[in-house]
Amino acid sequence: MPARTTPQPGLRYVLFHKPYGVLSQFTPEDGARSLAEFDLPPGIYPAGRLDKDSEGLLLLTNDGPLIEQLLNPRNAKPKTYWALVERVPDEAALQRLRSGLRIEDYVTRPCQARILQPQPEVPPRDPPVRLRKSMQDVWLEITVVEGKNRQVRKMTAAIGHPTLRLIRRSIANLTLDDSLAPGQWREISRADIAWGNAPRRTVAPRHSPTRPVQKGRAAVHTRRLKK
Repeated sequence: MPARTTPQPGLRYVLFHKPYGVLSQFTPEDGARSLAEFDLPPGIYPAGRLDKDSEGLLLLTNDGPLIEQLLNPRNAKPKTYWALVERVPDEAALQRLRSGLRIEDYVTRPCQARILQPQPEVPPRDPPVRLRKSMQDVWLEITVVEGKNRQVRKMTAAIGHPTLRLIRRSIANLTLDDSLAPGQWREISRADIAWGNAPRRTVAPRHSPTRPVQKGRAAVHTRRLKK
């Protein structure tokens, strides 16, 4: 049941927890689900994309200059992902990720990579990831400052640890809070978005998902998800 706030006039900014199997666009293609089914505010567009088989934080807005700033490769905006990978990489493999490695026709920029300790609890995926009982899988946290097509998946595959599930946890200072369930969204203000070295700020509903909460001028409501 998506959570949302009352609309704000003028420019609008929405944080959306994109579920698995949903396109980062409003027009369905080849039978796949799209953003159109989540009752998002009209006139907003994704600031960047997530692959259909990736999950997590997606920022939507009608602020064109902000979208250009986020997507311009000269403006290095860190993006953090949780990647469930096959087998446990050793320190040498993690260092290859951190140092940059060749993927197809380019070399990735240095990044941050670590094994999450403790391992996180994440919402179940539909359909679930196929895990092998004979193989230990592990969640990595990887922070990159570039966004080439399927880059994180290609990076983990290049070190011999294919990605089984991928969740984007943050874009610059905006972080996906665990209380924002897949398919839920929340409207925020421009003041909540601080690129660069600003302290990371978690923006997500802090309320029971079954009853509306008045918070300042914005009311948070719940609504049944369209199927």
